[in-house]
Amino acid sequence: EVQLVESGGGLVQPGGSLRLSCAASGFTCSNYAMSWVRQAPGKGLEWVSGIKGGGGSTNSADSVKGRFTSSRDNAKNTLYLQMNNLKPEDTAVYYCAKSLTNWNFGFLEVWGQGTLVTVSS
Repeated sequence: EVQLVESGGGLVQPGGSLRLSCAASGFTCSNYAMSWVRQAPGKGLEWVSGIKGGGGSTNSADSVKGRFTSSRDNAKNTLYLQMNNLKPEDTAVYYCAKSLTNWNFGFLEVWGQGTLVTVSS
């Protein structure tokens, strides 16, 4: 069974850091483009960051560029999102998701259950 399980969310003060993890099973995440997508309270889904399959090039949305970075550990089949200098507007449920291809962050076909990040003093 193809499955994604996120962890690492929690409450953090503005300016703080968190690292989210996404453990993949039933497939090899380095063979696919993997993404982090968030949903803030009362808002729609926002693609945040991702890492492509193979060589693992990364990209991030302008709203988080320079603060958030995607990475993966192939040996652990796990995806990570390092979040630095967090802001209250980063408060959201964060999902990891698997694409159909290894090169396109679209066509997200498998989603995790999400992990809540709250940025507040």
